[in-house]
Amino acid sequence: MKASNQAAAFVRFAFCAFLWTTLIALGRADRSKVGLIRAPEGGIQPQASVDAKGVVHLIYFKGEPQGGDIFYVRRKADEEAFSPPIRVNRQAASAIATGTIRGAQLAIGRNGRVHVAWMGGQGAARAAVNGKEITPMLYTRLNEAGTAFEPERNVITWADGLDGGGSVAADLQGNVYVVWHASPPGNQRGEAGRAVFVTHSTDEGRTFEREAQANRSATGACGCCGMRAFADSKGRLYIVYRAADEISRDMTLLVSRDHAASFDLETVNQWMIKSCPMSSCAFAESDSGVVAATERDGQVYFNVIEPETLSLSHPAPAPGGEKRQHPVVAANSKGEILMAWTEGTAWQKGGALGWQLFDKHGKATAEKGRADGVPVWSLPAAYAQPDGSFVVIY
Repeated sequence: MKASNQAAAFVRFAFCAFLWTTLIALGRADRSKVGLIRAPEGGIQPQASVDAKGVVHLIYFKGEPQGGDIFYVRRKADEEAFSPPIRVNRQAASAIATGTIRGAQLAIGRNGRVHVAWMGGQGAARAAVNGKEITPMLYTRLNEAGTAFEPERNVITWADGLDGGGSVAADLQGNVYVVWHASPPGNQRGEAGRAVFVTHSTDEGRTFEREAQANRSATGACGCCGMRAFADSKGRLYIVYRAADEISRDMTLLVSRDHAASFDLETVNQWMIKSCPMSSCAFAESDSGVVAATERDGQVYFNVIEPETLSLSHPAPAPGGEKRQHPVVAANSKGEILMAWTEGTAWQKGGALGWQLFDKHGKATAEKGRADGVPVWSLPAAYAQPDGSFVVIY
């Protein structure tokens, strides 16, 4: 009898322990800081940004890869659903998704105004520069009512030769920048002779100055790699791109404190390869500085850029894994950083999504994950919510 009671007590104890462990696990799952959502309407290449009021702004691509359309939606902090989509491009099929890195990019400027720039796709009207037809670098902005986008316009006046697309940045003072890398007139060195160009608007994108070369040093630019521009809360402009010479493809950072009048240059990481990896990169801002996400040799990293000295933190990789590409980052008010990326993607090949949360000291936490289903030519976007949680869109 005593043995039977002991056995029953043991069973009850084991069951309670199991139940308690399960409840703890469920509680942890409920408290997950990372949520996943799909891009609306089966779209690809999502790009997201959150404005000062907590409104999430999102663009995505739909259509044929060589010539499709960009759509825009937004969601206020107290809303669960995104708004009905607005087509960004007036010319049908004027955007491109082929190669993953040539698609539209998004920036939020003064008064929450949305700015979008992209490399022209199959349906885009060719532009005339230096007596020849070229692929345009297109720019548009949301109207003041927030109901439609202005007709897109080409911003290239002389520095043509787009390949890896371009980027856009905007600050709270009304400055807007469109950047791209191209082959300047007279270039005889191929990719080693390419350069980064920036055109600047001081009136929220109504007008733009003639583009100027941003990199004063001859770094070259990897033709089929993407780039990213970003303006921080103090109005500093950051540009990251992949340089190119005969033996290497180093990720390179340009920073301007004077609205693109001059730039300082730093090498983010070195990569001794001779071919183009078709990489992309991303920025976010945290309390400790601007975070730059890049890739090298199948792995993804982020560095925090100290805004005054431009010194770079030690690169923080996502533990484990291989064949990782297209990193994005987001930072919350607690100093935590989320990095997300693709795994196994390649030319005309989709893959999986991976993510890793880092604490305010840049150390990887237990929060990480992987999900199948990244479409062909796509990549993720990520943003932080007011409560400190994160959302990844893929």
